[in-house]
Amino acid sequence: MTQPTEAAQPDVSKYEPELQFRPVSRATAWITGGLLIALSLFHYYSAWSSLVPQLMFRGIHLAFVLGLIFLLFGLCPVRSSLVPEHRSPWLYPGGMPLTDWVLALAVAAAALYLPLLPTDEVARRVGNPSETDVVMGTLLIVLVLEATRRAMGWTLPAIALLFICYGLFGRYAPGVLAHPGASWAGVVNHLYMTDQGIYGIAVGVVAQYVFLFVVFGVLATRIGLGQLFIDIAYCIAGRYAGGPAKVAVFSSAMLGMISGSSIANTVTTGSLTIPAMKKVGYPPHFAGAVEATASTGGQITPPIMGAAAFIMVEFLEIPYRDILVAALVPAMLHYFGVVVMVHLEAKRLGLRGLRPDEMPKILLVLRDHWPTLIPLGILIWMILQGRSPDNAAFWGLTACGVVGFLNISDVFSLRRTLDFFRQGDLRGLIAYLIFCFRTSQTRIRLPDLAAALQTGAKYALAVGAAAASVGIIVGIVTLTGTGFRLSFMVTQAAQNLGEFVVGAVPWGVVSVAGLTLFFTLVFTAIACIIMGAGIPTTATYIILTTIAAPALASPLLGEHAVAPVVSHFFVFYYGVLADITPPVALAAYAAAGIAGSNPFRTGNTAFRLAIAKALVPFVFVYSPSLLIITDGFTWQAFIITLVGAVAGITLLGGAFSAYLLRPLRIWERWLLAVAALPLISPGLASMAVGAAIAAPVLVLQMLRRKGPEGA
Repeated sequence: MTQPTEAAQPDVSKYEPELQFRPVSRATAWITGGLLIALSLFHYYSAWSSLVPQLMFRGIHLAFVLGLIFLLFGLCPVRSSLVPEHRSPWLYPGGMPLTDWVLALAVAAAALYLPLLPTDEVARRVGNPSETDVVMGTLLIVLVLEATRRAMGWTLPAIALLFICYGLFGRYAPGVLAHPGASWAGVVNHLYMTDQGIYGIAVGVVAQYVFLFVVFGVLATRIGLGQLFIDIAYCIAGRYAGGPAKVAVFSSAMLGMISGSSIANTVTTGSLTIPAMKKVGYPPHFAGAVEATASTGGQITPPIMGAAAFIMVEFLEIPYRDILVAALVPAMLHYFGVVVMVHLEAKRLGLRGLRPDEMPKILLVLRDHWPTLIPLGILIWMILQGRSPDNAAFWGLTACGVVGFLNISDVFSLRRTLDFFRQGDLRGLIAYLIFCFRTSQTRIRLPDLAAALQTGAKYALAVGAAAASVGIIVGIVTLTGTGFRLSFMVTQAAQNLGEFVVGAVPWGVVSVAGLTLFFTLVFTAIACIIMGAGIPTTATYIILTTIAAPALASPLLGEHAVAPVVSHFFVFYYGVLADITPPVALAAYAAAGIAGSNPFRTGNTAFRLAIAKALVPFVFVYSPSLLIITDGFTWQAFIITLVGAVAGITLLGGAFSAYLLRPLRIWERWLLAVAALPLISPGLASMAVGAAIAAPVLVLQMLRRKGPEGA
């Protein structure tokens, strides 16, 4: 088996619909490439200077992003790869339809029209837009929806259109959803002229934070940080039973620190780990599921989480470092659950680990690539110091450039450098430094830097369009007050169901208020998974935070009302879970493509492996101390909750894997699954109940372990 060091970068666009760009001529490629680089440099400059006014900053971002989408994505994805053989240069300038050039210029003009107006003039027109304002606003709304459709498909634009219709014709809506309705000019005024619509929080966060972190992830991977993580994972976990699967978990966890994209993480690490898993004996569908499940953790793994984490900063108005602290333990529990199931599956199948000749040498890996940790270290340190995310990303990107252009690992090779100093050979030292610069393995050249800036900007196009469309949805919600109406409906339905259950269960074992919270959580989780099946995590998070999260703080819940940071994390986690939840499980389908397995079976197995991620949100709702930053945090509650969660996840892993210390009988599996639930539920009493239920199985397993394997 070839060692994983210096593996070629896989083609993520093969599995990521948002990166399937159409072919363009060389002239058009130069134009679009230059615009992509200019977009990246604009955000880099803005993070350094902070001199660009907010509305102008968001307008320039939208003009670039939406205009580039019309140039890089065709009208129809199927036809995007079909270039007419005989085309008129007048109708296809630069090998691209003239209409797309016109649309790109039109959307740029519409996006920049409002920011270019004097600030006092914009303030006077809010609430009373001119005809030109309405025309330009209409143009931007229509082209935002079309750009989103091209980059991401019909689902999100269709939802936005439904909300627009609701804003216009709300008087015809049933029951509590009814509202007086608004005129088209009123809708355009709210979506275009205020900061509650297209120019709102979603676009602002993507422009100010997310874009920079996407570029940082691309550039850090390019200088070798991603490969370093993969090599370290091989060194740490490769030699144990089922080693490649554990390597997949560790490498995906570390790569998730700089990626924040489930599919990119799956393809990058899966191209190495999935073939290795199959080679040692894992079934193809299980190998793909392990990689997909581990990779979805990237969006919940600090310090670079998904775009939704940055939007959470704005919604909750708390520092980003607090978000990272809150996310740390739940992310660890997710990966712990995957490792447990991977280990038990390996023991059940009797799989071996990797031989020493199949793994890289840890000392060689660190010697050659340790400098690539410098940018990540600077980024984390600045965030922990309380710097803003964009400022931290600026210095992280700068550090990537320094590390990339200088072979620091050789420059700081003390033995060689001290030899020159002892000999007083200044000329030799200079020649040695020049040699290091020329032969560096991690150094990037200017064309490489330009390619990284282009790639980073391309990765951010689809999320930029999604943010603009989500701005339309959020704008309609704030215009009509839909969020409060829907949250009332959800909570009322949960309360009615709770009253029914209380009436059916004797002895007052459960309360209406407690069941109302539980069913509200279940309804919210189902909505997140369904919504996340069709649109990205960020859009799912924003929409459901606006609509569903208020239900968790409803007065109907009384003392069971959930704190804002907890409800936001709950919605965020279940939105991420959609990436491996059939029938639309994009990360699982990408892994299945590499593994050569059935996508649906891979998705089902991935969801089973992610059972910890599905349960942990319920744990921190009932015991917020798990998030550390919540009010009323105590170490006692934190430790009790953590120990119970670890024990419960371990038992669930055994139940699903049919193996603990020895193979499990069917009744033992059911007993462990039942015991896991009270263990995971916070509290010493519930933990004692779970331990008592699991005790017979654990005793039998220990007795059986002393006998032969088949006993």
